[in-house]
Amino acid sequence: MSRCIRRSLVALTLLTTMLWASFSVQAQEEAPKTPIPAPAEPNAIPLNTGGVPGQTAEESWYEQWGDPFVRNVSRATLTPFLPDPAQATGAAVIVAPGGAFRVLSMGNEGWEVAEALQEQGIAAFVLKYRLLPTAPDWEEFAKGNPLTAPTPASAQGVQLSPIAMALEDATAAFRLVRSRAKEWNIDPNRVGMMGFSAGAGATMAATLQSKENKPAFIAPIYGSLRAVDVPPDAPPMFVVLAADDPLFANDDYGLITSWKKAGRPVEFHLYQNGGHGFGLGNPGKTSTGWFTQFMLWLDVNGMLGK
Repeated sequence: MSRCIRRSLVALTLLTTMLWASFSVQAQEEAPKTPIPAPAEPNAIPLNTGGVPGQTAEESWYEQWGDPFVRNVSRATLTPFLPDPAQATGAAVIVAPGGAFRVLSMGNEGWEVAEALQEQGIAAFVLKYRLLPTAPDWEEFAKGNPLTAPTPASAQGVQLSPIAMALEDATAAFRLVRSRAKEWNIDPNRVGMMGFSAGAGATMAATLQSKENKPAFIAPIYGSLRAVDVPPDAPPMFVVLAADDPLFANDDYGLITSWKKAGRPVEFHLYQNGGHGFGLGNPGKTSTGWFTQFMLWLDVNGMLGK
């Protein structure tokens, strides 16, 4: 294992630990969680990356803050959102929702983002990656903060690496998208990845820990800005963070500096407000403008030309 990959693995492992610990400060602010039926996902394509060792609970869905979340994901899938072929730019984005590797914010950071990309002529693919287990019992899960809950007894003694699982799932997603690029009107050389919070960590793992994926561009959105070793062929990177983010806004901007020192293209937007988990944005917050800037950035970097 190279020094670059080793250092990246350490940084990303620290990220997962910090995510679980940091979310505990928000426990008192949590909105009620309401179980909902699993939504229809007729276009979800199984990635066949295996299950989650020790996982006994079934995948289940709930609503919080008006958004759908899923937990106990043990089978990864990829859901395409394809633009009208007449409007297709040839670009594609794999979208990884966040949730501290315990849950996935499928609406706010998945489907809504994919639909926004689709409207701009970009093929989007929502990655439902495998997660660490949460309590099988709904009442036990609902009464606490799932992001800081202990691993259920069913998984005790089983070594689980959420980064490793997310990396496997992301790699399978890149393979699938490129293998069907012609069918989906995609340029295989313009496939990028975007991730939110923990999904940003998955995006960085897919970029720094794999020689196969080679994303054409990446967009870690409100993720960790810890410094990493940057390979000489690192892709252009678009980064978004709110200055009032309770998780990552009090750190330095090592990730940005790492990319700059490596001489690789990077754009960084530090918005005045928005907090954490704002998805495409919330009314009255400056961070709502990030998606428009992202589209401009893609265009300037030659990702939208046919």
